[in-house]
Amino acid sequence: MSEQTAKKIRLKGHETFILREGWLAKGIRAVADNPKVFSVYSGADALGVGTNMAKAIRYWLKAAGLIEETKNGVELSAFGKNVMTYDSYFEDRFTLWIIHAHIASNAELATSWYVFFNRIGCEEYTRDELVYSLNRELCVYSGLQELPESSVSADVTAIINMYSRDKGRDYDPEEKKLSPFAELGLLKRDNRYVRKQTPVSDDALEYAVLYLLRRYFEQEKTDSVSIDKLLTGSGLMGRIFNLNRVELNFYLDKLAVDEYITVNRTAGLDMVYSLRNMSAQDVISAYYKNRQTLLKDEDR
Repeated sequence: MSEQTAKKIRLKGHETFILREGWLAKGIRAVADNPKVFSVYSGADALGVGTNMAKAIRYWLKAAGLIEETKNGVELSAFGKNVMTYDSYFEDRFTLWIIHAHIASNAELATSWYVFFNRIGCEEYTRDELVYSLNRELCVYSGLQELPESSVSADVTAIINMYSRDKGRDYDPEEKKLSPFAELGLLKRDNRYVRKQTPVSDDALEYAVLYLLRRYFEQEKTDSVSIDKLLTGSGLMGRIFNLNRVELNFYLDKLAVDEYITVNRTAGLDMVYSLRNMSAQDVISAYYKNRQTLLKDEDR
């Protein structure tokens, strides 16, 4: 494939730093206070970290969909503003699900995450096998003949340490303790082996599924989609959230009960139809507002 038609990819954009707990909270507050926070020493002084770590924080904020580039620096995205208002300490699992969805569907900025969740199967891998498989799939996806193995290896280490709880050869006690994404239950590490796993049923995940569904409807300018597409399509919940058909149907049925969608399984159709005119961003706003109301009711 020629250079003109090769896909744009990015490896090792995280400067070898996984997304640590507290970074995003620190980052969105800094951006809210000063849109030019990253203009001086990459934001190192303002964030109180080293230059490479500051670059990593900016990278993760952007990959997470929390900030957007502007002529004057950066600003909080609509999602970032919602998080700043309703979950500024990133305590709600829904926030983590949406951030994960943004990262795992961002083919240009977080290419290894995109390929890992959308193109790598659920088989059991050793770390070296995963490096080989990811490198191969990255080449197929990008159209490039070869990629630096050191960069692919760094991304594999970051993915494993970001999403798994279990100790292994690359275990870093400090980073593991500080990575909040392990609680999503998407990756299992057992001694030498790593494999994807279906997460435990989660109310927050129901609305993350709805978010991806509404995003798909917006992007494709449609109001219907097959369950097979949701299960196997890139950037959709089957791939992004490691959902099998049983789990996907479980969440679709819950959304149908709540009258967000209708599901037609007659005559083998297996189709999902929209019942409400709402955007993906509306899902995020509605979730946080409803959650805030529930918390207030619990405090009474």
